[in-house]
Amino acid sequence: MQVTLGRAGEALVISVMESRLDAAVAITFKDLVRDLTTTAGSPVILDLSRVEFLDSSGLGAVVGVMKQLGPERPLEIAGLTPSVRKLFRLTRMDTVFRIHDCVPATNDIAAAE
Repeated sequence: MQVTLGRAGEALVISVMESRLDAAVAITFKDLVRDLTTTAGSPVILDLSRVEFLDSSGLGAVVGVMKQLGPERPLEIAGLTPSVRKLFRLTRMDTVFRIHDCVPATNDIAAAE
């Protein structure tokens, strides 16, 4: 599982560099994001613009990340592909997360696996 990190203003942007976020990588994804967000502070924007397929395990991992961050550090979602946007709408997760149509411009700071 590969991700890149960037900054968009105050927000930490985590870009998922995989086409699938499913049962095969959900636990790895959740652990990786937990490790990347250990320091308190800024909001987190999860860039899913490269993710073409998201299953219930992947969605559960995204929700798990939101819970792990807590209410004082919001998790926002950006760049949903049409199929992933449809899943967010069908599961009503579009009412839980703040969703941005496009990913904000970032200053890249790192890559992680």
